[in-house]
Amino acid sequence: MSQVVATAERVVRAPAEQVRAALADYEGARRRALPEQFSDYRVEAGGQGAGSRVHWRFAATSKRVRDQLVAVTEPTADSLVESDENSSMVTTWTVLPADAGVATVRVRTTWNGAGGIGGFFERTFAPKGLRRVYDEMLGRLEAELTGS
Repeated sequence: MSQVVATAERVVRAPAEQVRAALADYEGARRRALPEQFSDYRVEAGGQGAGSRVHWRFAATSKRVRDQLVAVTEPTADSLVESDENSSMVTTWTVLPADAGVATVRVRTTWNGAGGIGGFFERTFAPKGLRRVYDEMLGRLEAELTGS
């Protein structure tokens, strides 16, 4: 078993504080920004940032569906960490000001991958697929924040 790491980065045309608030708004903006890979979404506790517990089913492919229950923490003012209680998956969202009214969003997801040949394919293809999902989600979030 080895650790799999998927990363993505995108500049969002909205102030960093607004982007951070939207990512942490599990009841509203975050829910609306999720692409089709997410289903069965529900907030089980909280709904705003740290202390939230959120459930969803994530379909990486039609055959690889993860049932996730994430616990949310905010270890720093500019980061949001989602730890899946059903697996080793941890996703860290970091939002930093880039320029006036613009933010850079970085997302990093790690999990313990499979071993052997299956693990090789997981380490090779899963990060690329997850990067596409995150890019779509951040594009939808930007549209939500800018009205475009």
